[in-house]
Amino acid sequence: MYEQKMKENDRDVIAFIEDIDNAKKREDAYKLLEIFTETTGQPAKMWGTTIIGFGSYHYKYASGHEGDAPLVGFSPRRAKHSLYFAAGDDRREDLLTDFGKHTTGKACVYINKVADINVDVLKALIRQSVEFLQERYPSEAGEDV
Repeated sequence: MYEQKMKENDRDVIAFIEDIDNAKKREDAYKLLEIFTETTGQPAKMWGTTIIGFGSYHYKYASGHEGDAPLVGFSPRRAKHSLYFAAGDDRREDLLTDFGKHTTGKACVYINKVADINVDVLKALIRQSVEFLQERYPSEAGEDV
């Protein structure tokens, strides 16, 4: 049986950020922590070993696969910061046109530094992702953000 690897845990978010070797990357991680916390109203929690998540929801696919995931989150990776938003909502693509310098994956948006992006658009992306997931998984998506 499949065991989900990325689970919410009790690791200390601040200790995780303090362990970032690159001072600029660490400074940006604190900026992102402040923006995500303020925008969601949710406390930051560690998910797995490297993802800082906010809120949570329970998903279940038609295949029977199910699990828990943060509503939104980020990870200060060595190369770029990974920002995690809900995939599958066209509003995300519209918002990204005014976001600033970034690249995208399926559910990730990658940035080099916070100075490269429009923080107001980041806040809109966070709100859009949370709203989308709460609509899609209404009984599992936790409190309103």
